Amino acid sequence: MNILLVGCGKMGGALLENWMRGDEAFAIVDPQLDRAPQGVSLHSRREEVADRRFDVIVAAIKPQMIDQVMPDYSSMFTDDGYLLSIAAGCSIARLQQVSGSRPVIRVMPNLPAAIGAGVSALCASADASEAQIGHARAMMERTGTVITVEDEDAIDRFTAVAGSGPGYVFELARAYTEAAIALGFDEAQARAMVIGTLQGTIAMAAQSGEELETLRDSVTSKGGTTAAGLAALNGKGELSALLSATLEAAYDRAVELR
Repeated sequence: MNILLVGCGKMGGALLENWMRGDEAFAIVDPQLDRAPQGVSLHSRREEVADRRFDVIVAAIKPQMIDQVMPDYSSMFTDDGYLLSIAAGCSIARLQQVSGSRPVIRVMPNLPAAIGAGVSALCASADASEAQIGHARAMMERTGTVITVEDEDAIDRFTAVAGSGPGYVFELARAYTEAAIALGFDEAQARAMVIGTLQGTIAMAAQSGEELETLRDSVTSKGGTTAAGLAALNGKGELSALLSATLEAAYDRAVELR
């Protein structure tokens, strides 16, 4: 199967490194790129691949470039070819307009996909075949967990939760580390404790079938240190309300950007 990436920025390049674990052949058109992974053909201009046909064309450019760039590739699909888009905010309808009404599969990866530990949402146009959806899903599973959603509103809700989620976690880790430093640890110690605690706790939650509330309670003795800390953190639901407001704000902005 032949796949063409139109554009290959930071996210496109990170996905490609994981996608290459499959058996597809990849090519890139990107005038800004000076080298590609071994085995991937790199081209600076569309004309260099104009005589080729591709089973999948990946729109990996900035959303504001879609209308200008992608129509030039609409004649380069094989008969069963489809468009795979990682361009945030570009609707399926818009993508079909610029691709010659090809089946479109939108994916929204989050940052940890770069290390094969991401969470991605997948949404397909009504005319996408099961084979095309299955192929796109298999590619994204090389980058982590894949959630298939029914409509594009769910993509926006996913963006609020998981797409933007790494930013929330990084900010939590930063504030947690800062608090540990204020408690008397040096920066290296604080960072090691915070990241190690987050890593271990999340790994435990991922492996356990228990409810998160049950896991929380398993480490919380009545009248103990954890109980005191949790009372300060979310005793009156402050953290729960803040997280709800965070997701609502991110979702509202995603809707504005449609």
